[in-house]
Amino acid sequence: MIIFGTKGYLYQLAILTLVCGQCGNPSAHTLRKRVTKFTLFFVPLFPFSTKYLTQCTFCGAEQQVSKEQAEHLQTQAVSGQGGPGGPDGQAQGQPQQPYQRP
Repeated sequence: MIIFGTKGYLYQLAILTLVCGQCGNPSAHTLRKRVTKFTLFFVPLFPFSTKYLTQCTFCGAEQQVSKEQAEHLQTQAVSGQGGPGGPDGQAQGQPQQPYQRP
């Protein structure tokens, strides 16, 4: 008898202040990475699905983002979300639009 299945892992990558695409409020959003791994005899062997999501803390809406967008948002969080000389030229402290391409 062979026992196999899947197991999901959820990693929180960053917390950003963004304008929600659902409710339109500037609020905190969590950037998360969801990895699903194949398991054999309850031992996770390899990942077969990776998804990146943002979730609004105001309304709870989730939106899937690409890996490139997730990396860009993560670098914004590390650098303090831009600044006058930042990557997108917006002043520090202003909410960012997460779903627009530069």
